[in-house]
Amino acid sequence: MRYIEGINRKSKIAFPEYIDDYITEDNPVRIIDAFVESLDMAELGFKNSIPKDKGRPGYDPKDMLRLYIYGYMNKIT
Repeated sequence: MRYIEGINRKSKIAFPEYIDDYITEDNPVRIIDAFVESLDMAELGFKNSIPKDKGRPGYDPKDMLRLYIYGYMNKIT
């Protein structure tokens, strides 16, 4: 089973641009994305880092970690 998938940032949307084009090259979210993508979530002890075969698919732990780090950096509570 797979995780719930978000929108592919390189896919076209209703406008001629790509979603990825809305984020500048020097935006900190690119660093967060690269950092989290380099992590081995299972090795770090994240539960459910491998999707299960039954039930509703969960959110990818990497996506949740990205959101958590972004919120922490921007003081979002």
